[in-house]
Amino acid sequence: MTFKGADNLLNNHPDETSEVMGDGGYDSNKIRQSLANRHVTACFTPKKNRKSKPPSGWHLYKKRHIIENMFVKLKSRRRVATRYDRCARTFM
Repeated sequence: MTFKGADNLLNNHPDETSEVMGDGGYDSNKIRQSLANRHVTACFTPKKNRKSKPPSGWHLYKKRHIIENMFVKLKSRRRVATRYDRCARTFM
């Protein structure tokens, strides 16, 4: 299985990167191993079907959770930002 998007992101990150945070979609052994080889700490939401959940520090998880909350707030305000309710054709 290849992760084209993740491969592009991980190959083009700055060398001084020490932490990577992401969603459960990026939680794979291949990606975690690639990051570990570069001495980068990974903080991904573990997939539900993962047998052993890798440890992650609470401070990294807290940072990731703040970012997740920001995206939830942006999505909840999408209707106001894009003004879908103003156009009857789009609303229908």
